[in-house]
Amino acid sequence: MIHTTDRVLVSDLREHVGRTVSVSGWVHTLRLLSKVQFVVVRDHTGLMQVTHQRGGAGDEIEAALQQLTPESAVRITGRVADNPIVKLHGLEIIPERVDVLNRAETPLPIDEGTGPEHRLDWRFLDVRRRPAAQLLFAVQTTLEQGMREYAYEHGCTEMHTPKLMGTASESGAEVFELGYFGRSAYLAQSPQFFKQMAIAAGVDRVFEIGPVFRAEPSFTSRHATEFTGVDVELAWIDGVEDVMAFEERMLAHAIAQVADAHGEAIRETLGVEVTVPATPFPRITMAEAQEILRAKGWDPQGVKEDLDPEGERGIGAHLREHTGHEWVFVTHYPTSVRPFYHMRPADNPAVTLSFDLLWQGLEVTTGAQREHRYDVLGKQAVEKGLRREPMQDYLNVFRYGCPPHGGLGMGLSRVLMVLLGLDSIREATFLFRGPNRLTP
Repeated sequence: MIHTTDRVLVSDLREHVGRTVSVSGWVHTLRLLSKVQFVVVRDHTGLMQVTHQRGGAGDEIEAALQQLTPESAVRITGRVADNPIVKLHGLEIIPERVDVLNRAETPLPIDEGTGPEHRLDWRFLDVRRRPAAQLLFAVQTTLEQGMREYAYEHGCTEMHTPKLMGTASESGAEVFELGYFGRSAYLAQSPQFFKQMAIAAGVDRVFEIGPVFRAEPSFTSRHATEFTGVDVELAWIDGVEDVMAFEERMLAHAIAQVADAHGEAIRETLGVEVTVPATPFPRITMAEAQEILRAKGWDPQGVKEDLDPEGERGIGAHLREHTGHEWVFVTHYPTSVRPFYHMRPADNPAVTLSFDLLWQGLEVTTGAQREHRYDVLGKQAVEKGLRREPMQDYLNVFRYGCPPHGGLGMGLSRVLMVLLGLDSIREATFLFRGPNRLTP
């Protein structure tokens, strides 16, 4: 079937008043009255009204509109007309041809009252029908573009590291094991080791956006078993401050891009004001954070070495109250709660040169200066109870002149969750993966 009229988006209809156009989209609503048929059609840019005066027997357009159902895919060809009483931009299309491309079954499996878990079962319909869900992916695209732009402008090379590993990487999370030609392989929890290998290979600054897998049986609003990580590794640093400065500037740049491109849509659709953060972000050591929180009743036993979600929210609220800033770097985490490859200061080996970045009390990033000295790294691995043999490929990276370096790993969906004021990471992901969800 050949159509000589190119598709016009709903958002561009005003430019075509008086002309015949072709609009493709989904049936949003139907009002099929006795004398006139009203059909609202939706594409990804908005809604428009189709108005047809019934012609009776032999009226092919009337017959085509009559058989439509909500969410049917249609192509409407007709004249764009001004009509000030039409609520949708004062425009309507008077149809000259109706092509029913795919008639939707009825009833639909979800509606406005459907709960979030069931909506995930029909995620394609959920996204298609809700402007807020559509907006997520436009914002995600701009946010990623902004971070890449900053990274490229500041000397980063984008890398694509393996997601299959021969040995389980060391971190605070469990790994997924799978069969691999008669032996075991593991899904990468992070590109951490491979980023460091690239640094040792002479790639001065490494940047990657890719999948990360964590076999954590967590059923919270902020955990997923598969998510998109934003990873950076920087060589020849003078200290961990270089890594934090890079991240805060990259985020400020990317969020400014989002504010410019989508700030108005986010405000109208979600009621959220996008604020470009001022740099530098506040910094506070873990010891200082714990002292502040304990003075307010957190951890009454005084035994917690790490911040739990309550502690993160508490220190985020405290810093916002005292600095007006929504972001804070918590630094110098204890050695006991950090991986063996985090560098420890010579004057205080009980802590690490590491940080978490919190946004509105939610951890969105973990980073550190890495230990680049082979002998020290091996010693710290042994102290953590790790066997050297399975890690030898990793340790070999540091035997032949690996430079000082540090980096960070950021959860993209957590950043989107806070940026858009979403309640759960499930809403900040296209197809969520958690302990109880492997479909759709």
